[in-house]
Amino acid sequence: YKGMTIFDVLNMTIEDGVSFFKNYPKIYKKLQLLSDVGLVYLKIGQRSPTLSGGEAQRIKLASELGKREGNNTLYILDEPTTGLHFDDIKKLLVTLKRLVEKGNTVVVIEHNMDVIKNCSYLVDLGPEGGAGGGNILFQGPTQDILSVKESYTAKYLKKYLI
Repeated sequence: YKGMTIFDVLNMTIEDGVSFFKNYPKIYKKLQLLSDVGLVYLKIGQRSPTLSGGEAQRIKLASELGKREGNNTLYILDEPTTGLHFDDIKKLLVTLKRLVEKGNTVVVIEHNMDVIKNCSYLVDLGPEGGAGGGNILFQGPTQDILSVKESYTAKYLKKYLI
């Protein structure tokens, strides 16, 4: 097709596939979702064992985005930004927002302040890690944490919210 063999198509990047399949809505939509979550560099035929944990997680998120609205699904993500470039974190945030807009709930365990500042509701555990932590220091709208003096999260989040 268009001078390409199956081998050529499988070795094409997601980014190239988006433009190559633009006239084939079923294929295009799936590739566009993968692009939306920042996986433009992956090969269409890339084997799953070669993917990092973050890449596999974003493929699952893209799959969820492709589902119909009204799933009312609870997603729990443990440090989804680990190993991601700043631009990929932005794309992940857009993806998470889209999941919420579709009526889902997203719970994120995270230390990245760019992610935390975008939360609508925050639960802060502390004051320390390990044996010195585990207490709920704050729960509520993210902006309201700034008044909690014993929270390290509040201390660092101030720079991002003010």
